Amino acid sequence: QVQLVESGGGLVQAGGSLRLSCAASGRISSISTMAWYRQAPGKQRNLVAAITRGGDTSYADSVKDRFTISRSNAENTLYLQMNSLKPEDTAVYYCSAKIGLIGNTYWGQGTQVTVSS
Repeated sequence: QVQLVESGGGLVQAGGSLRLSCAASGRISSISTMAWYRQAPGKQRNLVAAITRGGDTSYADSVKDRFTISRSNAENTLYLQMNSLKPEDTAVYYCSAKIGLIGNTYWGQGTQVTVSS
């Protein structure tokens, strides 16, 4: 089985920074695409940023120029550096990974990020 575990969430003041990590473990041959999603109370889960195995990245317009997604293929770990945080960034952040040629998608349990005014 495959497990994804997020860490690094917490409470931060507006304008501050946080760094999220997601460690993948278990039966993993290769991970193609990894991504961060977030979901605020009463809202749908939205894509924040994604990164391919080769390092190509994409970002939601709302976080572009503030967030940076990266990964360590050797350690099967995903990162999200979040700078200039805003209250509207408050949400549960979820890590996802597409694994194998079929592209099965796995999800972590999420980590809470709260940005105060």
